[in-house]
Amino acid sequence: MKEIQMPKYESNGLHQILYIAFELGNTKWDLAFSNGKNIRYKTIPARSMLDLEKEIELAIENLNLPKDVQMVSCYEAGRDGFWLHRALTEKDITNLVADSSSIEVNRKARRNKSDRLDVNSLMRMLIRHINGEGRVWSILRIPSSEIEDERRLHRELERLQKEQTAHTNRIRSLLCAQGIVVNSIMTSTHWLSQCKTRDGQPLGKRLRGELTRELQRLKIVREQLQEVNKEKALMFKESESDLVSKARKLLKLRGIGPVSSWNLVHEFLWREFYNRKEVASAAGLAPSRYQSGKMNHDLGISKAGNRRVRSLMVEIAWLWLRYQPKNSLSLWYHQRFGSGGKRMRKVGIVALARKLLVALWKYLKLGTLPEGTLLKA
Repeated sequence: MKEIQMPKYESNGLHQILYIAFELGNTKWDLAFSNGKNIRYKTIPARSMLDLEKEIELAIENLNLPKDVQMVSCYEAGRDGFWLHRALTEKDITNLVADSSSIEVNRKARRNKSDRLDVNSLMRMLIRHINGEGRVWSILRIPSSEIEDERRLHRELERLQKEQTAHTNRIRSLLCAQGIVVNSIMTSTHWLSQCKTRDGQPLGKRLRGELTRELQRLKIVREQLQEVNKEKALMFKESESDLVSKARKLLKLRGIGPVSSWNLVHEFLWREFYNRKEVASAAGLAPSRYQSGKMNHDLGISKAGNRRVRSLMVEIAWLWLRYQPKNSLSLWYHQRFGSGGKRMRKVGIVALARKLLVALWKYLKLGTLPEGTLLKA
C-alpha cells in the first residue's frame, strides 16, 4: 500500500517536533511525549481533552521545545473510532491511526505486556515513521464523518438480520423440543394456544411465556428492519451524495443488486486507490508467499482488510458467472478453472473476485468495463 504523504517537517533537528503516542483505555489513557531523545510518560482520565491539553503544554515546557512546535501523534485503531483523530486534527496536530495487526511485537513465547510497554512501542514506531523509515506499520485512511455516518445503515441492517435469525432459531428450537415443527413464524401470539405436543398436550405455562416474549422481541426487530430498509431505499432514490451515485452506477451492471452495490461502495470503494495492487491488497484478496531457502510456496490470500468486502466479492463473483456469461472475466474463469474439480473451482472464484473488484474500481474511476459486460435493460 502506498504510504500516506506526511507534511514536511523542518530539518533543523528532531527537537523541533513533539511526538505524542496514545494507549487508549476505557477508564484511562497512557500518554508518551518525546522530542526524539527523551520520553515523558503520563496518565490521564479517558476522553479528558482538558487534561490532554495541559499535559501537552507541560511536555513542551519540560522537553525544552518552542511553543509553536510541530506536533505529531498516533494511536491504535479500536473501539474509540476516529473522533479523537478529528479532535487532534482541529488542534493542528498531525495524527496517524495505526492498524493494530501491523504493530511489531516480540516473538518470544512469553512476552511482557503492559500499557507502558505498548505506548513506548508506539512512540518508537512513530519516530521511525516520521524520520523516513518505510513500511514500519499500516496507516488507516480515515473516512469523513459523512461517509462514516452513511455506512451505519447497512451495518445496522446486518446486525438486525442476525438478531432476527437468532430469535426465529430459538423459537423453532423450543417448539422442536416438544415435537412441533413450524415453517413460518408469525409474530402474533394467538397461535401458541393452538399448539399441541406430540402426545396431544397443550404447551406448558412457562414455555408459553418464554415463547411469547421471544415473539415480542422478534416483532420489534422486524419493525426496525422495515424502518431501516425504507430509509435506505429512500436514500438510494433521492440522495445526491457521491457514494450513493457510485452505488447507482454499479447497480446498472447485471449480476449486481442494490444490497451488494451499496455495501461495496460504502465499505470499500469510498477510498482513493492509486493502482490495482492497492485495491487487491486492501481487500485482503492479494496472494501471500512463504519463501525461505529452498521452500517457496503460496499461503493463499492474505485476508487483510475488511472481511465484509471479501465475502461480498466472492458472492458477486458467483453471480457474475451466472449473469455475465460472455464477459471476458467469466470466459477466463471457465478456461482456467472450469474443467477442474470442486476445490479448483473454489480457488478460482477467489481469483475471479480479485479481478472483478479491480474491474469495478476501474469502472467507477475511469468508466471502463471488461469486454462483453452486459448492462441491465
